[in-house]
Amino acid sequence: MKVAIVTDSNSGITQKQGKEAGIYVIPMPFMMDGAMYYEDISLSQQEFYEKLKSGADISTSQPSPGELMDLWTELLKDYDAIVHIPMSSGLSSSCQTATVLAEEFDGKVLVVNNQRISVTQRQSVLDAKDMADRGICPEKIKEKLEETKMDSTIYITLDTLEYLKRGGRITPAAALLGSFLRIKPVLTIQGEKLDAFAKARTMKQAKSMMVAAVRKDMEERFQDPEGVNSHMSVVHSDSVEAALEFRQELQELFPKTGEIYVDHLSLSVSCHIGPGALAVTCTKKTEL
Repeated sequence: MKVAIVTDSNSGITQKQGKEAGIYVIPMPFMMDGAMYYEDISLSQQEFYEKLKSGADISTSQPSPGELMDLWTELLKDYDAIVHIPMSSGLSSSCQTATVLAEEFDGKVLVVNNQRISVTQRQSVLDAKDMADRGICPEKIKEKLEETKMDSTIYITLDTLEYLKRGGRITPAAALLGSFLRIKPVLTIQGEKLDAFAKARTMKQAKSMMVAAVRKDMEERFQDPEGVNSHMSVVHSDSVEAALEFRQELQELFPKTGEIYVDHLSLSVSCHIGPGALAVTCTKKTEL
């Protein structure tokens, strides 16, 4: 059986990377000052952050039903089935929309709700592609990805509270107080939502908190304290140098985990937390 793997650009997989890997990547749409842009098509990382820093009015959207159904219809001319892996249903309605639309395709489109985003979503997509290439049926691929949905963890520290204030996620007074006290909030994504985890006074302290948290998850949840059977990543929002420095620190702390992947944080998350954010992720390797 020939199975197509489809995801969206929230996974961090670029159009070029998708083509090279044989993965189909749907660009996520953004409304910016009243105009529509598509990630990695008409909107680059640099352009996004320039507009974000300039105070542009930015909101996220989801692919239109027509675009999604047209892609699936076109793919099913060459494939027997499709495994579609959108971002977490807790962070966007795109998963629910895709699930409803898939009902029109007589079981040939299977939508995976495995509660992931950014590099953890990327890993699910790569795992799905590997399984498809090995001839595993789409039902089993979906089952495996949903069965292991909580085998990942993300911790993020922010450089500023301004963008959480803009999005109404904290009050202006709290943002002002946080800025005055130079608080570096540490947030976490555990499946369905972005949530508060801790408060730090410096970036150094925030990174220490994130390392301690991810180490605890590896020990207690994944039973992999040295990271031998885990994928570790560092993701950032327009902070390449800080991300590379953090990767080096983690590489020394977890020498057995292998190469630590570095990438940009999904733009759909970045628009809510702003530039300068730094995150560490850990995903337990899936036994395929």
